[in-house]
Amino acid sequence: MNFPSTSPGFSTATDALKVHTWQLGPGQPTLVLDQFSAEDFHMVVDDRADVHVNSKDGRFYLGWFPLGRPGGDGEGWKIAVTGTTKVPGYSISFDAATPADIVAATVTCVLETAHPR
Repeated sequence: MNFPSTSPGFSTATDALKVHTWQLGPGQPTLVLDQFSAEDFHMVVDDRADVHVNSKDGRFYLGWFPLGRPGGDGEGWKIAVTGTTKVPGYSISFDAATPADIVAATVTCVLETAHPR
């Protein structure tokens, strides 16, 4: 005797789904933090072990919050660039589980836009 399937969803072969393995987990924060030299940036580790990086001109900020940013909604990384009188600045946030490789790539792009006057 055959009974029709009563489970919801669809049926297909695994190969047809093209299943991927995706990078997950925070990875190594040093991939991000190693991009900053003492010559151009100040780095402070606070009493919560959060790391704060500022450019010497004060216009760039990166914060790494391994346990989440205080008062934030799961923010693990915060990047901010201060604007000028004519152009507004911007900020970028990533949650604490975002792979460091992705944050590092973003930081690289941001740093590449900086040019000394």
